[in-house]
Amino acid sequence: MSDKHLSTQFDAELSGVSTRVLEMGGLVEAQVAQAIYALVHYSAETATQVLKMEERVNQLEVEIDADLSAIIARRQPTARDLRLLIAISKTIGNLERVGDEAARIARTVQRLINTGVFSRMKLPVSDVSFESELAVASLRRALDAFARLDTVQALEVIKQDNQIDQEFDGLMRKLITYMMEDPRTISASIDLVFVAKAIERVGDHAKNLAEQIIYIVKGTDVRHNPVETVASVALQRN
Repeated sequence: MSDKHLSTQFDAELSGVSTRVLEMGGLVEAQVAQAIYALVHYSAETATQVLKMEERVNQLEVEIDADLSAIIARRQPTARDLRLLIAISKTIGNLERVGDEAARIARTVQRLINTGVFSRMKLPVSDVSFESELAVASLRRALDAFARLDTVQALEVIKQDNQIDQEFDGLMRKLITYMMEDPRTISASIDLVFVAKAIERVGDHAKNLAEQIIYIVKGTDVRHNPVETVASVALQRN
């Protein structure tokens, strides 16, 4: 079998795996959006749908991991191809954890509804909704950057993470004020703290995806580096 034919097969396998990663990404993005919808609209039905979606996300993670193992065993890839496979493996791990955060939010919504909190007091769920919009947008941009291996857009995702962190800090201050002014809100406010933290982690995972994209394209691990260093790598000409 010719090297060209082997290369064509390998490219087809990589393309197939990448497509499934994007499928998984779209699913977890929808999970997060629906989890926040369930919170804002007090929808137990939507929360249940989010939990059902988690099963498919977990299944995709296992299936893609198996595909990656098979490709590595058959093709013994080197250099950039191996970087791509390693980065995909880390990417699906991050996506699965985004799904976990969405499920955590959904379970919190179910608990708040079951305890009747939503009917007794007003909570700052609109602030949580805004934080989630930022996080979902970052996740969407990270997936788009993955599809096109776009390091410039990946860099924008990394920069956006600071804004999500700032929104989280602001929401924490507001929830503390709620608890100090009305002790009856303490239990529900603590639940919202965990929701807000879950959303902040979604932003963190989007940032992780962006860092993997830069690793795939540039061959440099930019994790745990200041934004200025990441930018110098992401924007450098190959």
